[in-house]
Order: sequence, then C-alpha cells, then structure tokens
Amino acid sequence: MNLELTEDQEFFRDTTRRFLESEAPLTTVRALWDTDDGFERGWWAKAAELGWTTLFVPEEHGGGSLSGNPVQDAVIVAEEMGRLVAPGPFLPVNVVCAALARDGSPEQQAEHFPGLLSGETIAAWAFGERGGSWDASGVSLTAEPDGDEVVLSGAKAYVEAGGVADQLLVTARTGDGLTQVIVPSDAAGLTVTRGRSIDLVRRYASIAFDGVRAPASAVLGEVGGAGDTVEHQLEIALALQCAETVGAADRVFEFTIEYAQDRYAFGRPIASFQALKHRIADMLVWLEFSKSITDGAARAVDSGNDPARLVSVAKAYIGDRCLDLIDDCVQINGGIGVTWEHDIHIYSRRAAVNRAVYGSPEEHRERLCTLLEV
Repeated sequence: MNLELTEDQEFFRDTTRRFLESEAPLTTVRALWDTDDGFERGWWAKAAELGWTTLFVPEEHGGGSLSGNPVQDAVIVAEEMGRLVAPGPFLPVNVVCAALARDGSPEQQAEHFPGLLSGETIAAWAFGERGGSWDASGVSLTAEPDGDEVVLSGAKAYVEAGGVADQLLVTARTGDGLTQVIVPSDAAGLTVTRGRSIDLVRRYASIAFDGVRAPASAVLGEVGGAGDTVEHQLEIALALQCAETVGAADRVFEFTIEYAQDRYAFGRPIASFQALKHRIADMLVWLEFSKSITDGAARAVDSGNDPARLVSVAKAYIGDRCLDLIDDCVQINGGIGVTWEHDIHIYSRRAAVNRAVYGSPEEHRERLCTLLEV
C-alpha cells in the first residue's frame, strides 16, 4: 500500500506479518486444503488477540481503530493476508462488525460484539445470490414483517465462511427497500450447504431460508431502511478485497524478480533480457497503480468522500490487472510455474476468486457508468 503509516500502524503491520509467517505459512495453507473449514478456530482466536476484529467496533465495547480510520487500518491486515494467501474470516467478520456498529441497537451490540471480538464467534454476511448482481438490485430474498417477527424466504449464495458461521447477517428485500437481520446459523428452516472454491483455504456456502422466523429485535436498524448501510458494507468489503489482491500480486512480483535475477540463460540473468525488462516494467506500473488506487479507495470509504465510485474504480482495475500480473509471472517462472509444487498457483487462485466475488471488473465498469450517468 501507499498509505503513509503511523508508528502504530507500522507496528501493527509488522506484528501481523510475523504472526502470519509463524502461524500460517504457505506450508500450513497447503495442509488446510484438505480440511472442511479452511482454518482453525483456535488460530482465529489468536488472530483476534492481535486486534483484527476490533477495528470497526466502538471503544465502549472493547474495540477501536489505531488511527481513527478503521478501513485504512483494516487494509493493512488484508494486504498482509494477501501476501501469504492466509486463511480466516477476516473480511466477513469485520463487515458484520461494521454493520453492528452502524445500525445495531445497544442490546444487539452487547450480545454480539464480545464473541466477535474474542474470535469465539464467527459471523458471515449473506448478501450475494445465485445469478444476481452484487448490488442492491441483486437481492431477491424477502423479509416480511409478521407481528413481532420477520419471515425470511429465499436463498443466498457465495457466502464466505457461511459453513462455519455461528451468526449470519442476512440482507433481504422488504418492498422497495432492504432489511438486514442477524440470524443464528441453526435457526429452524435454514439450510446451509457447504461448498469449496478454487482457493485452497477459502470456503463458501449456499444458504436456503424456508420461512425462517426471526424476532423483530434481530433486525438491524429499520425494516426496509438498510440501503445506505448495505452500500457501506459493500464498500468496506471491496476495499479489503482489493488490498488483499494487491498484497498477493506484490508478493508474486517480488519472488518472480528474484527468480529472474537468479535464473541464467545464455550466460546472463534472464532479467537482463530486453523483452523481459519491458514486461517487468509494465507489471510494475500495474502494481504501483493498484496500490495507489487501493489507498484512495480506503481513504474514500473512511471519509465518505465519493466512496462508491472509488471502490468500483479500484475493483475494475485491480480485478483485471493484478490477475494479469500474476499470470505474466507464471510465464517468467517457466515450466515450474505451472506445477503444484510451485507456490504461484496458490496466489493465482486467490486473485481469481477475488476477481469474481463482490462483482467482476465488468460489473463495476457498468456500475461506474451508472454512478457517472454516462
């Protein structure tokens, strides 16, 4: 990232990196491929102790950001997770914390924040739907008030950590508006179908709601009035996702340059060949632009200064360019780059999943046209 980090933020970044290198190296990521959850809850509790879950939580509930800008603090963790393709429900847990902080009642905050902060409770955001777009128009699951209850009917897809979540933040439609409800994952009428992805450690789930009843007290904010909060959650998710993808691309670029300097052909390093120099220069431009765009998106979400446009600019650019960069690095690494033994495919998998979730670059270009009224 191009953020000018404070001393506290630098310490936070260094602590996060050391923790990931020690507790979740790529050898561990490979081993987690064969597990159902993709991470260990004990490991997540340790991560929570480092402050990963506190950034969007008000200080009176034991949280607080380092700089007063929670998104700019959170992207530090996201970037480091990208550098090691780390496991864990960092993004969904923090999105749910942000929603609770913004719209949660004092009772809801007192009920849910302690478990989320300690890492004992896992929360997931049930937002996307199969075949739908990643915005408000794609929400068709309904939330209908019925006395002192709300009835949820429909289905969600691509729910990150949905198979391990204890609580689900469900985004639903009520009339022309959006309603958000916190539902326990074992609620009657709720069916969770676990799934995998091409990412070694990231798990997604499909969730069916067959007349699931939740008390009215489980609604965040006003029934039908959650549109602005949902947009804010999407902006946070995109900023964190872009930072993670940039972290992955940055690390791949680093070890590819090292390889190109060490790999000799015709008596000299392949990095000295003019054709590769041009290719590497292009990749460096893509990478630095990606860092700057992510920086701008994070600042915009924190400040509220045109965040919808900037996060879509970031996703539209980074979703394509960082994956192109990793693919080019595969070619520079040669034959070993397309083997299971080499690490580069682990990064390519993460970047490919991130490209699709929360809207593809093509979707965000269309979103930008709508926002700019083009």
